[in-house]
Amino acid sequence: MDSPAVRKIIHIDMDAFFASVEQRDNPALRGLPVAVGSASARGVVAAASYEARVFGVKSALPSVTALRRCPDLVFVRPRFDVYKSVSRQIHAIFAEFTPVIQPLSLDEAYLDVTANPRNLPTAWATAKAIRARILEETGLTASAGISYNKFLAKLASDHRKPNGQFAVTPDMGAAWVETLPVSRFHGVGPVTARKMASLGIETGADLRAKSHAFLSRHFGSSADWYHAIARGVDHRPVNPDRVRKSSGSETTFRSDRTEPAEVEAGVLEMADDVWEWCEAAQAFGRTVTVKVKYNDFQQITRSRSATRPVRSRDDLHAAALALVRSVLPTDKGIRLVGVTVSNFEAAEDNTLPLFDAVSD
Repeated sequence: MDSPAVRKIIHIDMDAFFASVEQRDNPALRGLPVAVGSASARGVVAAASYEARVFGVKSALPSVTALRRCPDLVFVRPRFDVYKSVSRQIHAIFAEFTPVIQPLSLDEAYLDVTANPRNLPTAWATAKAIRARILEETGLTASAGISYNKFLAKLASDHRKPNGQFAVTPDMGAAWVETLPVSRFHGVGPVTARKMASLGIETGADLRAKSHAFLSRHFGSSADWYHAIARGVDHRPVNPDRVRKSSGSETTFRSDRTEPAEVEAGVLEMADDVWEWCEAAQAFGRTVTVKVKYNDFQQITRSRSATRPVRSRDDLHAAALALVRSVLPTDKGIRLVGVTVSNFEAAEDNTLPLFDAVSD
């Protein structure tokens, strides 16, 4: 890990971030199974404390299912403004140790510490120092994975959770991967994992035993990635300039909506959420998309691409309303609406007309 020819990459992942913030700020919640989200019939779990995870409660689980698994589950409404504030503290700590930071979300990031500006003896010591600073500054714990590439570092950060760290060195990487279930691999989702299982691929060793031709035949363009990670290979750099491609927000109504005014109000609320992010990040996109999910779970999207970036709340409102009105009125209940802005770029000519066409 200390050879100058080898990258030193740390993946930091906060432990049950949203739920841990709530337990930190409300001592009465400590030690209890906590879910961040809504307990309503339409609600979903945004995050779960480790006490709740023991019962199988996890993020994206419907609230009714979570309560069935854990009747004593305590629901807390999310406070995203607080989570964002804490995230800024954490990312400022990262910057004390390296300028090469690739954020993945509010609560996790890759750090390339190869250059080691703090002159710490090892990447292991660097990860330990970062976690100590986070605890000192925020009162929260984080886990860390240390390795010579991003794929292994992310796997490693989950290996000693919560509040731990694990290193995968170059001499152990390939062999360690062989021992793991492929369902843990980044890029292997539940559907792919089931397909792999049907082909006799349960572990990294099983994946490595398959030829590139076999993987291409069954997984197409993903074959290169699966062939590489089965051998512990990942050449992707930590990219501090990674551009976010979109910003979106969605909500599930407490009951189905059919009245146009109610649906439009939900769309405007989501547009406001998106606009606040765009304005704060100074990132403005040319494409606006509205998502509608009906009560039979049919989902549709409508998009408009502009000749220049959308640079005002009013323009975003107008675009989102025009899109949702293209599917109104409706006799079928609507359970969810969402708004996304994408195709970020700098504005060049504000004299051009804004929107032209609507597409499915």
